[in-house]
Amino acid sequence: MSKIVVVTGASSGFGAMTARALAGAGHTVYAGIRDIAGRNAQAAADLEEQAGAEGVRMKALEMDVADQASVDAAVDRIVSEAGRLDVVVHNAGHMTLGPVEAFTVEQIASIYDTNVLSTQRVNRAALPHLRRQRDGLLVWVGSSSARGGTPPYLGPYFAAKAAEDSLAVSIAAEVARFGIDTSIIVPGSFTTGTNHYAHAGHPEDTAVVREYDELYAGVMDDLLKRQAALTPPDADPAEVARQIVRVVDLPRGRRPFRVYIDPAQDGAEEVFRVGDRIRREFYRAVGYEDLLGPTARS
Repeated sequence: MSKIVVVTGASSGFGAMTARALAGAGHTVYAGIRDIAGRNAQAAADLEEQAGAEGVRMKALEMDVADQASVDAAVDRIVSEAGRLDVVVHNAGHMTLGPVEAFTVEQIASIYDTNVLSTQRVNRAALPHLRRQRDGLLVWVGSSSARGGTPPYLGPYFAAKAAEDSLAVSIAAEVARFGIDTSIIVPGSFTTGTNHYAHAGHPEDTAVVREYDELYAGVMDDLLKRQAALTPPDADPAEVARQIVRVVDLPRGRRPFRVYIDPAQDGAEEVFRVGDRIRREFYRAVGYEDLLGPTARS
């Protein structure tokens, strides 16, 4: 069955790939993009040009996930035009590179805003519709960095993705009785095919950066090269989008809680599986097993 889907952070990378893949699979996709009349005008135009050429239902949607009013207006437009909203893909995010100490508190707050608080803004706008429908799907694009190998100089991003994952796990149980499914997508460190590293934020306190460079000169670049070497040459970031399509197409209650796309195998899957097993055992022990999956009640 065709779904009405919104994808946040759809101007490039996993978001753009996911929007295109879902539209190609027959779904109606609203590609949430910030500033479609300005800095992202070309990205929005490319999406809609492709939609026209392929005859698929995909629209660029003005959505600044840092602004609740913008998010509210975007979701209102979707529901007004389509009559409902079925799937939310939380994809918006921002990478960082540099020693943690050199980031100002305001910078780290901004990183959390983009990677974590943005999901809360979108949920507060979208969940009332999904709850009324007693049906829906939250897809969270997480990261293996929340539990796997964690090289230095990426700390603010890793911390934010771990916080996003924690929210996703808690919210999954809280919306289960409304018939809302949850799937957490766990990509590994794709070092090509996305703009994560090219658009990464850097610390503002350059004096502290220089002090770290006295002992860590070249470490960040070397680590990124070594990390890239762990990834098979045929690793395809578009597999993330394909897996999201697979999850969306599965029946409610049959969707996996996590999906791993980690060509480098950094160990995250092993750790996540232990944590998720303990979560299941806990809910069963306290008599709330029904919260482990969607159980819509009239």
